[in-house]
Amino acid sequence: MTTSMTPRWRLILNGKSAGDDDVRDAVTALRDAGVQLDVRVTWEAGDAERYVAEAIADGIDAIVAGGGDGTLSEVATTLAHRDESAEALPALGLLPLGTANDFARAAGIPDTPHAALRLLLQQPATPIDLLKLDANGTTHWAANLASGGFGTQVTTETHEGLKKWLGGLAYVVTGLSKLGRIEPLQARLHGPGFDWEGDFIALGIGNGRQAGGGQALCPDAWIDDGLLDVTIVPPLEGDLLATVGTAMAEGKDAALDRVAIRCALPWVDVTATEPLTLNLDGEPVEATRFRIECMSGRLRMHLPADCPLRGNAAKVAA
Repeated sequence: MTTSMTPRWRLILNGKSAGDDDVRDAVTALRDAGVQLDVRVTWEAGDAERYVAEAIADGIDAIVAGGGDGTLSEVATTLAHRDESAEALPALGLLPLGTANDFARAAGIPDTPHAALRLLLQQPATPIDLLKLDANGTTHWAANLASGGFGTQVTTETHEGLKKWLGGLAYVVTGLSKLGRIEPLQARLHGPGFDWEGDFIALGIGNGRQAGGGQALCPDAWIDDGLLDVTIVPPLEGDLLATVGTAMAEGKDAALDRVAIRCALPWVDVTATEPLTLNLDGEPVEATRFRIECMSGRLRMHLPADCPLRGNAAKVAA
C-alpha cells in the first residue's frame, strides 16, 4: 500500500480503556507531532472487524490495537483473514492496556501509551508470523500462542473482577487455589518428523513466548522464522522434588527445561479422546482435533529494533 508523507493511523481501543487519561494525552501528543491519528472504541462483538474494514477503505497506514492480548488477537485476526497480501494491508501496532499483556512483554513493547505509540514512528513495520488454528470447521488466528492444561485453566477461570482489582496477581491467586487438584490431560501431537502421545499438565504452541500472565511456555520462540514452537510439560510425578529443587536454585525457567519436551514445526495436529480446551490469546476453543499452522509473514508489525521475538534482530545483535 502507498504510505502518505503524513502518517495516517487508526487506534482501535478496547472500550475498557476509553477513559484512560494517559492514552488521551498520548494521542494528543502524536497528533501535535504531525500524525493523523483517529480513534475508534470497541463496544460489542464485530466492532473490530468493522473498524478494520473502514481503516483499509480509508487507506490507513497503520492500525493500532489498544488493549490486551485479546484485543491484539482480534485486530490481527480481522486483518489476517482478508484476501489482501501483508504488503497491501495496513501495518499493525500495539498499545498494551490489558491485565497480562503477555505478547507485549515478550516483544519488549513499551508499557506506557506515549512510548508505545512513538514506536510506530521510530521503527518500520516488519513481517511477522501468525498462528492459524482450525477446529470444528472454524478457523481461528492468534498473534501469540495457543496454550492448554493447567495454565489455560487458570486463565479461563480467573474472574474479570479479580483481574481488575489485582491485575496480573489475579492469575497467581487463581493458580494457587487450583494447586493440589491438577489433573493431567491426554493428547497426541503429530507434525513433520515429530510424533508424541501421552499425558501432560501444560502445553504451549505458537510464535510468542508466554501466556497466562507470564508463564514462559515457549521461551525460544521467534515470530519471524516460519515455525511454531511446541512445548509439552508431562506430569512431574517422580521428578517433582528434583524439579522443585531446581526451580528454587536456578529459577522456574530452568525447572521447565528439566521436564519439558520441545520442538519447532511448521504445523502440528493435536488429537484428544476427550474435548480439550486451547486458549488462543484469551479465546478458549474446545475440540478433540486441532490443526495448527504457522502462517509465515502474514502481517507486518511495528516492533522494537531489539525485539527478543525477532530472529533476524537476534542474528544482527550477535
